[in-house]
Amino acid sequence: MRLTAAQVTEYRGKGYILLPAVLAAAELAALEAAMLAVTGRQGPEVAREPDGRPHVVYGMHLWDPRFGALARHPKILPAVEQLLGKQAYVHQSRVNVKQRDGSIVAWHQDWGTYHRVDGIPRPEGIMIGVYLDEVNACNAPILAVPGSHEHGLVSEARIDPSVPDAGQAAKHRFDITPETMQRLVARHGVEALTGPAGSVLLMNMAVVHGSSINISPLRRVILYVNVSAIDNRGESFRRPEYQAARDFAPLKALPEDCLTRAL
Repeated sequence: MRLTAAQVTEYRGKGYILLPAVLAAAELAALEAAMLAVTGRQGPEVAREPDGRPHVVYGMHLWDPRFGALARHPKILPAVEQLLGKQAYVHQSRVNVKQRDGSIVAWHQDWGTYHRVDGIPRPEGIMIGVYLDEVNACNAPILAVPGSHEHGLVSEARIDPSVPDAGQAAKHRFDITPETMQRLVARHGVEALTGPAGSVLLMNMAVVHGSSINISPLRRVILYVNVSAIDNRGESFRRPEYQAARDFAPLKALPEDCLTRAL
């Protein structure tokens, strides 16, 4: 799938675009089964809430072939390459489970970590978010600051050791200061990224975003595949492979049925 000129313009201006209901029910069922499998893992790749419930599973494409096929899906990869203008590799993938009364995700840029910790030199990468559930105003949608990618790396950010998940999902997250967020939102505004199950979010890795606590009984699972341009590789290797790539092979599109036949 390729984007229209209007969609490309929206992405360039906001730093992201949400494509509703891209994946079909059978594809979502395959991803649901894969999600249940990987969230049952017991290794260090699973970041947990203080009560032990899984919050983030890193490296999902390494653990299950259905997730390995996701970034190569012909409904997704051509649009990614169109926006990047070049081939891409997977830098990181993860399952994000927004548990009821679980962790918040403070304001940050993915590139904040990818640059400072993993050594990726430029913000030439895209966060692919696949909505496994409907994401609405009630179950803690992603909040994004449109146009914030224009600022490049936001320097007023720090790792906060006082947050409840400091040793887990927030261990390498550079949270942006409240004062800086006030300035960014005053200039650009903020938007809740809601959509039906099967929607696909394409977001520049420099966009400032976060999400609040989910106090609803509604599940909210988003699958993330963060890709980077083929010539924009991490160079530090400080984090394990399930958090930062060692394999820089360019992604190649698979057949239409890649998710349902992956096992």
